[in-house]
Amino acid sequence: MTSRRELANAVRALSMDAVQLANSGHPGAPMGMADIAEVLWNDFLRHNPGNPRWPDRDRFVMSNGHGSMMLYAILHLTGYDLPMDELRRFRQLHSLTPGHPEYGATPGIETTTGPLGQGLANAVGMAIAERCLAATFNRDGFPIVDHRTYVSVGDGCLMEGISHEVCSLAGTLRLGKLIAIFDSNGVSIDGDVRGWFTEDVARRFESYGWHVVGEIDGHDPELVRRALIEAREEMRRPSLVCCRTVIGWGAPNKQGDAVCHGAPLGADEVALARKTLGWPHAPFVIPEEHYRGWDARERGQTLEREWNEMFAMYRAKYPGLAAEFERRQRGDLPAGWDALCARTLSDTAARKETAATRKASQNALNAYGPVLPELIGGSADLTGSNLTLWSGSKAVQADDPGGNYIYYGVREFGMVAINSGIALHGGFIVYGGTFLIFSDYARNAVRMAALMRVRNILVLTHDSIGLGEDGPTHQAVEQASSLRLIPNLSVWRPCDGVETAVAWKAAIERRDGPTCLLLSRQSVPCIERSAEQSDAIRRGGYVLVEGAANPEAIVLATGSEVGLALQAVRKLNDAGRSVRLVSMPSTDVFARQDQSWRDNVLPPSCRRRVAVEAGIPDYWHKYVGLDGRILGVPAFGASAPGAEVYRHFGITADRLVELVQLSLAGN
Repeated sequence: MTSRRELANAVRALSMDAVQLANSGHPGAPMGMADIAEVLWNDFLRHNPGNPRWPDRDRFVMSNGHGSMMLYAILHLTGYDLPMDELRRFRQLHSLTPGHPEYGATPGIETTTGPLGQGLANAVGMAIAERCLAATFNRDGFPIVDHRTYVSVGDGCLMEGISHEVCSLAGTLRLGKLIAIFDSNGVSIDGDVRGWFTEDVARRFESYGWHVVGEIDGHDPELVRRALIEAREEMRRPSLVCCRTVIGWGAPNKQGDAVCHGAPLGADEVALARKTLGWPHAPFVIPEEHYRGWDARERGQTLEREWNEMFAMYRAKYPGLAAEFERRQRGDLPAGWDALCARTLSDTAARKETAATRKASQNALNAYGPVLPELIGGSADLTGSNLTLWSGSKAVQADDPGGNYIYYGVREFGMVAINSGIALHGGFIVYGGTFLIFSDYARNAVRMAALMRVRNILVLTHDSIGLGEDGPTHQAVEQASSLRLIPNLSVWRPCDGVETAVAWKAAIERRDGPTCLLLSRQSVPCIERSAEQSDAIRRGGYVLVEGAANPEAIVLATGSEVGLALQAVRKLNDAGRSVRLVSMPSTDVFARQDQSWRDNVLPPSCRRRVAVEAGIPDYWHKYVGLDGRILGVPAFGASAPGAEVYRHFGITADRLVELVQLSLAGN
């Protein structure tokens, strides 16, 4: 029988061989963590290599994602559809083994990791999702949602501030099925971490309300096994298992040193490591007995079959719940969704309400929320300002996880990354609110959501200088444009309640990426539209006012500036000019329309164009051209009432009229 150490050495060998062949990568963490991983995957993890999307599988997240080769090696050895040829192509173009784990690229990868700490945050989200879903669907004798989330973290993950944000919340919510494994090797890129990381990690996590196990020798499989048993038995608190390891374990001249963190060992050291490990096999050769020791296919099939049998009995006893569970797992929207959206749009237009778009957003939540039991979200300590609480909201609490509203506290970065974890888990549509300016705190989590193409809705209020007295520290000027630059991120800046309702509908229906809703603090008028114009909102850009079939000039506006643009265009047209007003609530959605629609809205023949948005002007040159004009805010804001700040920067209807007249005059 193959020993545990030999099974772990198979991971070490594949990891150092793949990194060496690629001449790029991180061999240290895989070699140091191999003993821990062998115990976890072979003794504890419930998964099925034949169906990586089985709903009740345990989740494993490698937050220290630079050690990706360990994960690829294990996925290959346990029987996932990851052939040896793909391990040979580690870090190569279009391989299934990219440099850091990427969700959607490799079977068995639960989330994209690499920016340290975010995988840990995703894991917290997955654990929240499991607990909330279990509270909704489990019945006596039918624990159809009953799995754990395991996450590996390194010293670097715990140095990142996001680790504090999310682990503090995890402790407060008492996520007992979350188990973090701390690979404490004491080394980061710059060397021995004692020069910059000397805190008592165990006491830190105890202060969060976590159960802490260890510190144990991470190279002793029996100690690791006992520690994981203890962690699994603790159901009232998340657990941190502290494992002291040696980075690059088995490489005699480089283990324990930063030199093996992020560079190949080199051919000579690989050869010495083979001798040290007692691994006589050629590169990428794994003996059959090692494959048998790792193979999880039969066990995984049995686990899923037993779950399917239980679910069949559950369906017979609770057919409605079973159907709802399956709908939510598929991500389908409920029956009657389109009809509800049509009524909501009609009712919103009929109210003709002058209100802030943040209030319109809350109205949309109150309309859509009652038919979306999968809707879960919250705010980063700005509930009363973001207006993310709706009539059906119920707080998710440690002793009552059956809610749908999460009070995240002042944790913007953590909130967005946690929400990605909830989305990745499945069964939910998730949203989170903060001020637009604080999207900067969360930006890398927003980027990761876009990279993974997960549905993660961000409610970003107080979207401009219009928020007023809080001043330039809180007034967003560059954020709208910078968010629009992130690939696969959809950004909506609606101008009134009708556009807001459409934006929410689009965000909910979008299943291939995150959406940002940029919403005003100040009230904006409800704009009258024809039925055709209301329908055209979904296209991201449409003609709101038509001066003539062949306009002399075009004004483009978005968000709260559409109202003042409407005043300016009406004044110009009343004076005998022919000026078109285009509302552009979402530039990325507009960009995805067919060429005929875009040319119809913005005729190439009409080059006299003026854009207005209370933010950095430069972005709008893509629509107005280098010879066009932009009315914007070319600097940080100022502390004063919102209307006064608008006047200070010249964001007024009169100034817009002047710019259009200059354009018409050819000046």
